[in-house]
Parts: sequence; structure tokens; C-alpha cells
Amino acid sequence: MEKKKKGGGALLGAAFLMATSAIGPGFLTQTATFTGQYQASFGFVILVSIILSAIAQLNIWRVLCTTGLRGQDVANKLLPGLGYFVSFMIVLGGLVFNIGNVGGGALGFNTLLGIPTWLGYILAGGLAIVVFLLKNAKAAMDVLTKVLGGIMIVVILIVIFVVQPPLGDALKNTFAPETGVTTLFPAILTLMGGTVGGYITFAGAHRLIDAGITGKENQKEITKSSVMGIFIATLVRILLFLAVLGVVVKGVELNADNPAADAFLQGAGQIGYRFAGLVLLCAAITSIIGAAYTSVSFLKTFNKKIEDNENYVIIAFIAVSTLIMLVLGNPAVLLVLAGAFNGLILPITLGICLIAAYKKSIMGADYKHPVVLTILGAIVVVLSAYMGVTTFVTKLGGLF
Repeated sequence: MEKKKKGGGALLGAAFLMATSAIGPGFLTQTATFTGQYQASFGFVILVSIILSAIAQLNIWRVLCTTGLRGQDVANKLLPGLGYFVSFMIVLGGLVFNIGNVGGGALGFNTLLGIPTWLGYILAGGLAIVVFLLKNAKAAMDVLTKVLGGIMIVVILIVIFVVQPPLGDALKNTFAPETGVTTLFPAILTLMGGTVGGYITFAGAHRLIDAGITGKENQKEITKSSVMGIFIATLVRILLFLAVLGVVVKGVELNADNPAADAFLQGAGQIGYRFAGLVLLCAAITSIIGAAYTSVSFLKTFNKKIEDNENYVIIAFIAVSTLIMLVLGNPAVLLVLAGAFNGLILPITLGICLIAAYKKSIMGADYKHPVVLTILGAIVVVLSAYMGVTTFVTKLGGLF
């Protein structure tokens, strides 16, 4: 009974770790910006992107957790050396995004309590480091991501009650958008990258592997945890969409520098603005934890010393992210490049898992991967590869 309870906690913890890794400062800005741009039609973007994200995550988690191998180990078994390349991409993207997460945490502290930005960087990084200084860091991580995730949901719900968005219009446009579907296509793929791109989808899968929830006998639980993670991320995305929609339908133009906070300010006054700070702070702290944990999980199987000192390496990862943010102040160019770079990772990692699913040397002689998941996964690979390359070239061109 005790073992089942512990396993259940890890399953829920993995779901929340994945979801709260996705729900970072960029997630909040993305959602608010697109809601201001497309209004009720953004509901359709959320619906389609979440279906595509779920397909990608179900494939990746099933392969990794059935074999008990982390992403880099599956890649190395498929093609020696490929795992090192994947790890480099994930860790580089994770580090740069973590710098942005630290910046988001400082912005949250400033909005909530008026704390100076430089001090906010130190506090945001310091809070995340405290988690990994605890004796049972992984259990603490599970609890903190659940609590902070829950706070975000409750706070956004309160703002929704205040702004009273047009629910009927949102529902109708979710299935029949007034904005043309082709116009919404880039936003769909941007959201998909923000939900399962880069290190994000691996956060929960690697947490389950660390908890020993692997093998064919646990496939039902693995699938349940995977779907739960997507559901939590989707729930926050929908609630935030409705909160912002209730403001922009009244003709309000959002401040492009911090659209989510501005929407809360315009919709619910100073209290709403403080609420936005709390949501931003929770999102940033959980994303710092998720990015650092997952990035280091891509390194620890390459060197026994990293595995033996995992928590200290994670702490160093967070400390470096915080220091870079303190020195650079606003690494905008780095974040733009990382965002584009991240878009290239999902088709590669998903493609690796789809090929690995049919290798008996990796999956075992009697493993059968669902054909429907393979076909749908292949479609997601093509779509995300097209968008990833297009976005990378566009953003790179805009910087030079």
C-alpha cells in the first residue's frame, strides 16, 4: 500500500513537473499576446496545439518509460553518438531558457512586492536552489510544483470571475474560428513548441524513470501521467486565455512588454496586477526547477560523478543561469535564438523515439508500438520540423 502511494505521488509529481516546466514566463507572454491578436479564435489554436502536443508526448513517454532509458540513452542505442548531440541541444536550450526563467522570477517579485530586479534575480535563483539542498530533493520538487501549480490555477480563476469573458463566443470559436485556419497555423505550432518542445516533454518522463516507474507493466500509469501533464498545462492555458479575453474584447490594447500582467491590471486593477506578479513568480520558479532538473538528467548518464552529485550539479546549473542574468541584465538575443533553436529539437527527439519504437534491440522482442500513435507522431514530426526550420531561419535573419 505504501509503495503504491509513493508511486502515485511520483506519477502526479511527474505530470506537474512537465506541466509547470511548460508554464513559464514565455508561456504566459505567448498566451496573452496571441489572445490579444486573435481574441476568441485563439481557442482553436489551443485545441489543435494540445492534440498535437499530446501525440508527441504519448509517443516519447511510452518509449522512454517502457525501456527505462532516458532520451540520450535511447538516441545513443539507435545511433552511437546521437545521444551526445541531443544532450547538447537540450542542455544549451535549457540553460538559455533558464536565464529567461530567472528574469521572469525577478519580474514576478517586482510586480508582486516592488522588489528591485537585481535582487529578484538572486531571490528567484536562490529559492530554486533551496529545493535541491533538501535531503529528499525530488520529493520536495514534486510537492512544490503541485502547490505552485495549484496557486496559479486558483489566482487565474479569481481574475476570470472579475473580468467575465464571453464564454459562448470562446466556445464557438474553439471549434469554428472566425479567423482563417491558415492564419492561425504559425500560432498552433508555436504553442506546441511551448508545451512539449525542447527539454519540457522529457521533464516528466525522466522523473518517472528516476522513480522506477518503468516497463510494460506500468504502461497504463505512464500514459495516465503523460495525459495528466498535458491536461494541467492545457487547463492553465485555457484559464489564462479566458482571463485575457475578458479584457481584450473590450478593446483594450495590451502592453507588449508584459501583456499578461497588463491584462490582469486592466481587468482587475492593482489587485489583479499583484495577482499577475504571483502567477509570474510561481511560473518562473517551477520552470527554473524543471529546466535545471531535466537538463542535468541529460548529462548524468555520461559521467558517474555527475550522477553521484546530481543535486549539486543542478544547483550549479541554476547558479550559472542566475549569474548570467545578473551580468547581462536582459539577454534578449540569447532568448530569441534559444526559442528558435528549441523549435528544432522536438522533431528530432520525437523522430528518434518513433524509430526506436520499432527496434527490438531497444524495446524488447515482444513490444508493439500502437500504429495510430506512429502515424500521428510522424505527422507531428513533419509539421514541427517545417515550423522549426522556418522560425529558426526567420529569427536568425532578423538578428543580423
